[in-house]
Amino acid sequence: MQLRLKGADDDAVRHAVDVLRPVVQSRGVAFLLNDRPDLAARTGCDGAHVGQTDTDARQARRLLGPERTLGVTCHASRDLAMRAGEDGADYVAFGAFFPSATKDASARADPDVLSWWSELMELPCVAIGGITAENCGPLVRAGADFLAVVGAVWGSGEGPGEAVRRLNAAIHAA
Repeated sequence: MQLRLKGADDDAVRHAVDVLRPVVQSRGVAFLLNDRPDLAARTGCDGAHVGQTDTDARQARRLLGPERTLGVTCHASRDLAMRAGEDGADYVAFGAFFPSATKDASARADPDVLSWWSELMELPCVAIGGITAENCGPLVRAGADFLAVVGAVWGSGEGPGEAVRRLNAAIHAA
């Protein structure tokens, strides 16, 4: 589970982490903080996820230490993904695969990058950007280890529980 609070001040982020982290971790799920490896390390998060314009991956690894998880967004770039792995990432994220209301994505990725990565690398990959139950199949078949589904879950008119059930069914069917 990744907490993403763009634009929130440190106190608001700390408060959200204090409330949500114990709930998530008590269910055996890793709790990652978006963009802020420094705050992730200080607040007991299991790791952090950084984008290309956030903290450099090497510095993020230093801030997190070796025991916490580091994820790095690599857009559609094989080179950025390989560099992220060399810099200590525990997973790489590719996308956006589809238009997204969660983030303005300048880069579009093709599922082929997931196939290429999963065939050559052991490091897990995450597919991000506009992923729903209706469009996730090709990404799962291409080799995505994880899917980022913020909008599909929290923006669903049918409620988050039903959205997760539909996503799980679509993943299983793929």
